[in-house]
Amino acid sequence: MIISNQKFDEERALYGSKGVILQNCAFDGIADGESALKESSDIEVHECFCNLRYPFWHDNNLTIVDSEMTELCRAALWYSSNINIRNTKMHGIKALRECSDVHISNCSIISPEFGWSVSNIVMQNSTAESEYFMMRSNGIQFSNVDFKGKYSFQYIENAVFDNCRFDTKDAFWHGKNITVRNSTIKGEYLAWYSEGLTLENCKIIGTQPFCYCRKLRLVNCEMIDADLCFEKSDVEADIISHVDSIKNVYSGKIIVKSVGEIIADDENAKGEICIR
Repeated sequence: MIISNQKFDEERALYGSKGVILQNCAFDGIADGESALKESSDIEVHECFCNLRYPFWHDNNLTIVDSEMTELCRAALWYSSNINIRNTKMHGIKALRECSDVHISNCSIISPEFGWSVSNIVMQNSTAESEYFMMRSNGIQFSNVDFKGKYSFQYIENAVFDNCRFDTKDAFWHGKNITVRNSTIKGEYLAWYSEGLTLENCKIIGTQPFCYCRKLRLVNCEMIDADLCFEKSDVEADIISHVDSIKNVYSGKIIVKSVGEIIADDENAKGEICIR
């Protein structure tokens, strides 16, 4: 069934719909109803305006294209699966949570607490602003994503990032099995307590990165304004730039172009530092 050029504002306006294509519709109005398409399946949304809360909960097989979720579209997608979102603004708080098998491309995300506890998500050619971005998510593949915010990617597992630019704080804390390639990461206190983090051909900017890490690998990476690095970490690193200071490396080996200061005041820190 195709529904075109209509406006919905009642509570659960299209609850339990199946096989519906919405074109140029609006979820907006004085009735201020919630949960428009809750418990629906096989839904396509094209050029629609979402200005009410909780429109896509417990949905399966959902496609959203060329649409807008405003600041008032709170918690838009929860507990849903098999989701494809393209060319869409996702600007409401908590826009994506507890979902699985998600593909996002060419989207603009401005959403505090975005992407919590999501399983299997691909994001491409998109921008995002958030806090606690993607927390506790698993099975992440990002390419050409620009992110700005705080406390990103905490407690994530099994993730690959390629050609991304992150301006963040406290990224990757407690993360496991993460690979970052050809990317720039700017922020403070990067990746503390992570396990199995690998960075290849990356630029890392900011103070006190990579402390208390296990199985940390840096391959052909550049570090800028990075001081007090690698404290209490198990690390194998090949760094092609100067590093301001390195402190008490627990174990492993760091090869670095030059280092301003090596701080070794912990007798249990046995890591090796080699200057090229």
